[in-house]
Amino acid sequence: MAHAYPAPITGRHPGWPASFGALRVPAGVVALRPVRLRDAGTWSAIRIRDEGYLAPWEPTTPGGWAQRHAVSEWPARWLQLRGAGRRGAVLPFAITLDGRFVGQVMVGNIVREPLLSAYVGYWVDSTVAGHGVTTAAVAQVVDHCFSRVGLHRLEATVRPENVASLRVLAKLGFRREGLFQRYLDVDGAWRDHCCFALTIEELGPGGLTARVVASGRAERV
Repeated sequence: MAHAYPAPITGRHPGWPASFGALRVPAGVVALRPVRLRDAGTWSAIRIRDEGYLAPWEPTTPGGWAQRHAVSEWPARWLQLRGAGRRGAVLPFAITLDGRFVGQVMVGNIVREPLLSAYVGYWVDSTVAGHGVTTAAVAQVVDHCFSRVGLHRLEATVRPENVASLRVLAKLGFRREGLFQRYLDVDGAWRDHCCFALTIEELGPGGLTARVVASGRAERV
């Protein structure tokens, strides 16, 4: 028997919009906020410059990379993300470092009762990668999902070759659950992805943010 639970038609999603504290990492102060219309220029500049760094890990879509990441493409994306955030279908966060936009964390495919699950995906500017920015940002978003949003399970799928992303998930304690063969059309071909997951029962006191701080990888601001 299949159960369908329609999304609420009144009010706002319990986890959106959202504000967070901040964490200091070696690269600077990491914070999260909703994506904004005025992120267009910075988003476009980073994405176009970092094609070689980002394209191997992202789904194949029509059109050239530069075309799909032009400044003119952002307003429509932003409107779509803002609407989906208000409906509770996704939670689209911007990552900032010392106040400037450097990437995104997306919580998508949010399913309410009885699953209470979603996936988390992320990307960051190559110039700040490897300095704790992504780990700090994802930790805060995961804690938000398991508290205010009310989810029970989060998944992340990563290509086995994506060493940097695998490292982030390992630091945060995500479990590897298996390999999805030919799971997603990425960079022009159907690619295998490792599936990782975390449930609320696996969090310690204070959540992942406390774990990151305790490990010495970040400090609260």
